[in-house]
Amino acid sequence: MADGGIPSGGISQFLDVSRSLSGRAWRQRPAEPSVTRAHMQALGLDEPLARALASRGVRADQGADFLTPTLKALFPDPSSFMDMDAAASAILDALTAGSSIHVFADYDVDGASSAALLVRWFRAMGADLPIYVPDRLTEGYGPSAKAFDTLKASGADLVITVDCGAAANEAVAHASAIGLNVVVIDHHMMREEPPLCLAVVNPNRPGDNSGQGNLAAAGVVFVLLAALNREARARGLFADREQPDIRQWLDLAAMGAVCDVTGLTGFNRALTGLGLRVMSDWKNPGLKALLAAAKAEEGPAKTNHAGFILGPRINAGGRIGKSDLGARLLSTDDPEEARAIAEELDALNIGRREIERQVTEEAIRRVEQTGAHDDGSAVVVVAGDDWHPGVVGIVAGRLRERWRKPVIVIGVDAVNGIGKGSGRSQPGMNLGRAIQAAWNEGLLIAGGGHAMAAGLTVKTDGIDTLRNFLNDRLSGEQVEAEVLDRVEIDALIEPGGATRTLFETFEQLAPFGPANPEPLFALAGVQAREPVAMNGGHVRCRLIGADGASVRAIAWRCADLPLGKALLAGQGGLSVAGRLKADDWNGRRGVQFEIEDVADPRMAS
Repeated sequence: MADGGIPSGGISQFLDVSRSLSGRAWRQRPAEPSVTRAHMQALGLDEPLARALASRGVRADQGADFLTPTLKALFPDPSSFMDMDAAASAILDALTAGSSIHVFADYDVDGASSAALLVRWFRAMGADLPIYVPDRLTEGYGPSAKAFDTLKASGADLVITVDCGAAANEAVAHASAIGLNVVVIDHHMMREEPPLCLAVVNPNRPGDNSGQGNLAAAGVVFVLLAALNREARARGLFADREQPDIRQWLDLAAMGAVCDVTGLTGFNRALTGLGLRVMSDWKNPGLKALLAAAKAEEGPAKTNHAGFILGPRINAGGRIGKSDLGARLLSTDDPEEARAIAEELDALNIGRREIERQVTEEAIRRVEQTGAHDDGSAVVVVAGDDWHPGVVGIVAGRLRERWRKPVIVIGVDAVNGIGKGSGRSQPGMNLGRAIQAAWNEGLLIAGGGHAMAAGLTVKTDGIDTLRNFLNDRLSGEQVEAEVLDRVEIDALIEPGGATRTLFETFEQLAPFGPANPEPLFALAGVQAREPVAMNGGHVRCRLIGADGASVRAIAWRCADLPLGKALLAGQGGLSVAGRLKADDWNGRRGVQFEIEDVADPRMAS
């Protein structure tokens, strides 16, 4: 394994790639040599792995906790979160008084996982916790006055909102006006003034000093469960009942963390890593049934299980089906109910994929016909009649990958003159903040989100104004984002060195996600042999080195792009960057090279 000839802290181009076929520069991921040496000495690591650890910002004194994270070492004091003690006290007051408590959850995986965590804790305490999930099409995102009216009419005394509510000031004020108590548990960006209710727990709340802003809502709820146990213990509620062991539900916390694409560092990394270990036993009936419905084998759970097998199916309920299916699946203990819901979700996911494909193709055609993807603008905003609101976020993510800039996709209801959209952003461009600014300017009916993702509702005749506003607003962040949009390589290897041993060595850094990217390797001077265009625009091939050694490879959704065309042409002398993935088909225990980018030295600069 070579080092690419680049100083650890340098910004030199890796393999002299200043502009790849996707338009990006390559560099070696920077690392401090002294920290690399410290990891080698303290942890007994080889240089490439120690360097990768240092390049992810892991200090010399953090290596052990990073590689073997524990809750004992990293669990935060629940009281460090604003309003956490107030939330635990209010919930237990209502529980011990026999009040009717309901959980109000968002319709995605994080919301479903958060709701299921609370439902399971309440069940362990001998109480039921009804779930309310708003319908994506008829109610939109988050709490509303209408939803709170419905809950009040059903007899609710206290509503706990999870993965939503922190920016729903008007709706929560309405709840208070009709005598409905509310506790908000969230992680999204919010206004300076929080909703007026019993408690607002959000590590991203202005003034919160917990330092846990990378948690998904499910992670915040997991800390709430610890706070509830602590408060219940102080009240003597465990004198005649066993204290719920919240560690058994770590798999749900991991689902939220992975599927909401949160930064996997610190406590959140421990939650996710240990949660995947709990998930590997497949004791949650819903997750077990969903894995079976997906025709996937049980075994050690990876982020791939949560993010690409289970997560999309759970989300399919909220996107194009019944919004509460995911929460019901994750909270049930009935294997038969779990099987029925899992099969329904799997069928919905098949339908979701077809709808997504159609919207993606039409959106690409519309934008690329006008050249709006390549006109120097900061953001692409594309709208279409009757595009399903449940898939616009996925499509925005696909198009962001394709065009390397923020994309907002809006589905328009032409009859009512309303568009519902979702956006995905690039590192360095805070889309959620821009959407909040658009709302403040009166350009949106509703809107919110975080740096990398946002949702909105807009009048159809205001879409052009919104596009212009966002381009002006984000233009100042565009240059920095383009600098950040580079391919960062961990190590240069030969095709023959792409082995299972190398893959398993770097797997010590897992789980991977934002703030802890999956290791990226580079191959130099290789040729694409036996290229095949697959359904979905994927390209499969074999990458051959000068010595004849090879590795199986695949590149996703690129057949019509310069990258895919170079592979399909069987070009030689290519530099290729990608990730190693396990290839266990028919028990072979090999690896596959998942291509991220391709550079042709003959087209340098």
